[in-house]
Order: sequence, then C-alpha cells, then structure tokens
Amino acid sequence: MAAAKKSCAKAGGVRFSEEPPAAGAPSHVHFDEKLHDSVVMVTPEDDGNFMVKVGFLKTQHRYEIMFNLPDVPALGKDVCPAPVPSPHLRITDITPAPEGGLKVTCEYMAQQEGVLCEEVLLLSETNEDVCVKVKVHARVMGEATLTVNVIMISSFCAACAHS
Repeated sequence: MAAAKKSCAKAGGVRFSEEPPAAGAPSHVHFDEKLHDSVVMVTPEDDGNFMVKVGFLKTQHRYEIMFNLPDVPALGKDVCPAPVPSPHLRITDITPAPEGGLKVTCEYMAQQEGVLCEEVLLLSETNEDVCVKVKVHARVMGEATLTVNVIMISSFCAACAHS
C-alpha cells in the first residue's frame, strides 16, 4: 500500500528576546542561525489543519514565530484568532500574504524542556462554522542541554574537516 507523502514548506522564522519586552516596545533579536535550526516548517494535515515545526528553542525565552499558511478558501478573507488562546502561544497578527494565503505571527513562551505542542484556532469571521487548527511543535531545551549539543556539533565538524 502506497502512502502519500505530505508536502511541507520552509517558510517563516523564529526570533527571540533575552528579556520579556516592555509594554509596547518590541525588543527582539534574530535567532542565531549558526547554532540553531530556526527554519519554520509548515505541513498541511489530512484533516485540513496545519502543523508548524519551529526547531530548537531555549527554556524561559519569549519567541516571535512567523509563518505563512496556504490559502484556505473556506476561511474566507476575514480571519481572526480564537478568543481563548493557549497560555503559552498567542497569535499577535494575521495578514494576507503577498503570494496568497495568510502570514501568521505568534508569540510563544517556552516554559519547560521537551517536545512541546501548543494549539491555536483560526476562525472565519464570515462563516461561524469554519475554523482551522494550527499545532505548533517546538523542541525546547535548557541552557545546559543546548551547550552540550553545540560542543558536540563543533567537535563533530572539526573531526570531519581533518578526514
């Protein structure tokens, strides 16, 4: 039995701030792409919802995650987040993407270590029966774990260079 391969798109990015931002003052810096996988992967699921993978994040950091979703005709043009957001993930902006679909910006607070999954709902403002679930998966690590991984990667790369 052949299985259909899900397509996924690399679109968007992850940024973080060392300290919680002051009210009304965005103080984000770019995530260090040399040390971490900051590419956001968006994968459509069979049920019409989406899975967004954001790579490695640090605990106790606040992140801004940006990604594009393909066009979902049933949602219509007027889309809003569900009124009750996840305690650690909230949508801060939804705009039409220039290439079609939606550009979604979220704020995520990585509270604990592990592979974490948070969900948000996008609601149609014109059809109350239509919604799309977006599951955000993140691999969250503590400072000690990230340091060990970076040292191991550096050692591996140095060993490869001499062979």
